[in-house]
Amino acid sequence: MKLWGKYLLCGLVISLLSGCQRPTDQAQQYKDGRITQNLQLVNTPNAQGSPVNAKDFATQVKFISKSSPRLYSNNRDTFDAIENWMLSGGDTRNLNEFGLLAYQMEGEDNYGNVKFTGYYTPVVQARHIKQGEFKYPLYSMPTKSRFRLPNRAAIYSGALNKKFIIGYSNSQMDNFMMEVQGSGYVDFGDGRPLTFFGYGGKNGHVYRSIGKVLIDRGEVPGEKMSMKAIRQWGEQHSEAKVRELLEQNPSFVFFRPEPYTFVRGASAVPLVAEASVASDKSLVPPGTALLAEVPVLDQMGKFTGQYRMRLMVSLDVGGAIKGNHFDIYNGVGERAGEMAGFYNHYGRVWVLKKSSTGFLAANQ
Repeated sequence: MKLWGKYLLCGLVISLLSGCQRPTDQAQQYKDGRITQNLQLVNTPNAQGSPVNAKDFATQVKFISKSSPRLYSNNRDTFDAIENWMLSGGDTRNLNEFGLLAYQMEGEDNYGNVKFTGYYTPVVQARHIKQGEFKYPLYSMPTKSRFRLPNRAAIYSGALNKKFIIGYSNSQMDNFMMEVQGSGYVDFGDGRPLTFFGYGGKNGHVYRSIGKVLIDRGEVPGEKMSMKAIRQWGEQHSEAKVRELLEQNPSFVFFRPEPYTFVRGASAVPLVAEASVASDKSLVPPGTALLAEVPVLDQMGKFTGQYRMRLMVSLDVGGAIKGNHFDIYNGVGERAGEMAGFYNHYGRVWVLKKSSTGFLAANQ
């Protein structure tokens, strides 16, 4: 926890003004004061309204207490203080009354504009054996060896032993999207409950965004890029062209079947939609409570000009999640995936910490 002490010792307490808005389609509108540190202590978050998801946040905290007692113990004082604050109305002007300190994140531009993207848990149709349209293998993590694992193109060509195959889907694109999300549910079509395919590991090759490949090729405009746009591109092109595109990303994700389980992140805690995020753990450690001002999108993914305050906990990680960037968990299924794919927007985030003598002493 030395990270927090570093910013406490800086000693500069600021109160940013709330004007000077420059809204864009991505909601990047804040230019009201430069933030000089990754996390800067502020007197009061300059945000309007109270968090709209107190119940979901409480559920998320309950999952943490049951699934990761150590993580819960490390953050219990903060969770308890937030609960008391919310019971009193959740007014951001009253955080200090509950011993809560707010550290504003500097954002990608040093003016507080923090990037939000979204992820979800897909449901993939599959079978236990190869049959008909169900011909695209899903793999478990191969056993360790001194040899480097093959890249995606080689795996698609059958470079891995068939003993690592744990199912066959009817869509190469669905498999890839589940890799991007890091996990998913699989419906084997046998009437049994869905099987959760948790993250099992990677092949160790560099990740390359196929969305960027499509943009660079001029096949999808940058401003229209989303997971939905990638899927639509796939539906309009042949199986061979889809495979060629996917092979541009040599990184490959393996899965671990876990029957009868909740969706879990890297912290092994069940995730609650829009109350948990993936973060850069070097900056925002697992279990950190966040107050986020999130832009509201309409059903078509357009920024409405409005924001909602949400309480969230960092419980997951992602290869592309670095610095002042959060990936919001959006839930399970096709609609959750569509909304998650729309998010490429900016808002503000404050890290919440319980102030106490013990906390101060531990970080000095």
